[in-house]
Amino acid sequence: MQPTNRQALFIISFISFALVGFALYLQHSLEMRPCPLCVIQRYFFLGVGLAALVGAFSGKISGSVVVALLAAVGGLITVGKHLYVIANPGFSCGIDPMETMLNKIPTAEYLPWLFRADGLCEGATDKVLGLAIPQWSAVWFVVLTVLLAWVLVRQMRRVNA
Repeated sequence: MQPTNRQALFIISFISFALVGFALYLQHSLEMRPCPLCVIQRYFFLGVGLAALVGAFSGKISGSVVVALLAAVGGLITVGKHLYVIANPGFSCGIDPMETMLNKIPTAEYLPWLFRADGLCEGATDKVLGLAIPQWSAVWFVVLTVLLAWVLVRQMRRVNA
């Protein structure tokens, strides 16, 4: 039996929030400092999770899925840049205007334990189960994008039927 669209959105939301929780575990327990691109990916995972949760609770599935899908695609673009930085060590996002700007956003000032960027992007090569953290992030953004597209297609078929 396939999950309903609402159940799928709850699952997508749970996955997104769990990934941010795992990032916090890596940051605070294993002392892996997040770089600016890591923090931007957190925002996108939270965007996917919040939009999916709103859609699941409100029943406005199509609109919420489109917002979540836009966040997932934004995450894919960001993680693509992150993987480029890792593949090209001379190209860095280190201490630059992006980090300064990110750290001045109110969320970073009020929730620094979640949104403060103080690591180097090219340093995000620590492996978890054989993949670097940005590689895992890419895998999960692809999974979330596919799931959201699947929910959107199912919802559009249901509405048009």
